[in-house]
Amino acid sequence: MNIKRIPCDSTRPGPQAPLSRRRFIRQLGQFAGAAGIGARLAPLALAADKRRPKVAAILTEFTYRSHAHVLLENFLEPYLFNGKLTSSGMDVAGLYVDQFSDRDMAREVAARYGIKIYPTIASALGLGGDALAVDGVLSIGEHGKYPINEKGQQEYPRKRFFDEIAAVFRRSGRVAPLYNDKHLSYRWDWAREMYDTARVMKIPFMAGSSVPLAERRPPGEIPRDARILQAVSIHSGPVESYDFHGLEVLQAMVESRHGAETGVARVQFLQGDALWQAANDGLWSPELARAALATDAPVANASARDLIRPPDKGETGQPFVQHGILVHYRDGLPAIVLRVRLGAGIKWHFACRIAGEPKPLATSFHVGPWQNRNLFKALAHAIQTHIRERRAPYPIERTLLTTGILAAAMDSRFQGGLALDTPHLNVAYKARDFRKLRETGASWRIITEDVPEPKGIDPNGDALRRLPTGAPTRTNREPKL
Repeated sequence: MNIKRIPCDSTRPGPQAPLSRRRFIRQLGQFAGAAGIGARLAPLALAADKRRPKVAAILTEFTYRSHAHVLLENFLEPYLFNGKLTSSGMDVAGLYVDQFSDRDMAREVAARYGIKIYPTIASALGLGGDALAVDGVLSIGEHGKYPINEKGQQEYPRKRFFDEIAAVFRRSGRVAPLYNDKHLSYRWDWAREMYDTARVMKIPFMAGSSVPLAERRPPGEIPRDARILQAVSIHSGPVESYDFHGLEVLQAMVESRHGAETGVARVQFLQGDALWQAANDGLWSPELARAALATDAPVANASARDLIRPPDKGETGQPFVQHGILVHYRDGLPAIVLRVRLGAGIKWHFACRIAGEPKPLATSFHVGPWQNRNLFKALAHAIQTHIRERRAPYPIERTLLTTGILAAAMDSRFQGGLALDTPHLNVAYKARDFRKLRETGASWRIITEDVPEPKGIDPNGDALRRLPTGAPTRTNREPKL
């Protein structure tokens, strides 16, 4: 493990002497202004709060490039969001780590930043006491060694984490904003219980994927209240874990359609001949999928038409289109999430047909350099906004619905591709405008593809020191801001 350390300057009073908050913000603000990336830190960092919020993080494991790593580094260090250097303005005060692997980063990071690791979830939320002592909670139940069931679902302990967090809230007589990473649970009944508990207890609850917050290339906005006729979402990652991201992209795009969201009536997992027969039957559109894929020209010397097609007779090897999840919405909207063999899980595409528009609306979700790591800057910014405002930037019902669709899809897959009616997915909600929390791509003019990815807690790597002449540079004797 290679976590960057702040070098010790022997002329200072002690090793790694901490900056005061006032001096830290002054230096960071001067740096940001001189660097030409904003005359000051983003408003989130400079809010004149009387007390910095304290956050507890409940983790399955903390290893390099785990969700714990790539989310928390944006709480521990200033990060770029839409080209502006931004501080969380809050402190990670306590950690609970469920599993310590031989690649563990938690202990070293905790020592470096003065964070205590507690033996239980309750003690992490109470910072050693019995009552809730933090202002926000991150439940990051992703990565680690957990069972994979017969349906192919990894049984992450998100429900257990939620139950223990809620128990502390009950005992304390107050609640704090809670973020649940990715989908709520691999089981629908548990997910629904989590949602219902949060509503009854009035817990500000946020969950979901990082991908809907990514830069859209080309920029694509579905007009609010548009009549969407058909939609397709495409991803390039593993079954189940990345099907979730594909579903979140789909839902984030279609949720503001005419009539608002009313839920899903039927779900079906399809692959092989059954997938292409469904296309022949008009249940999904290869042409629309090609329009989505064409936004990113993913394979050299191959067009979208070459790729989105059924395998030819006698063709060997894995097909480009691996499987699909058909989603039939209660209001009649047909949609599909396709998994394709492409790009190590860093490609997401979307397209839809809108009534009255001659061409499909199509876009890709660009993750920035360093594969998917930079996706978590915008997500961390959204979580920090959630904690400060005590209100999720988009409805928790979005992820409740995608959780239910995913669970039904895995049931369908386990049952050989049977179409399953889903009357329980009558999840209705109105979308919120979350454009201010999306990355516009301005950050990728600073963190470019030639900036090496750092190994430790360092959200921007060497990007800031590569700015044009006139911006200050860091030396080995300067604290890393």
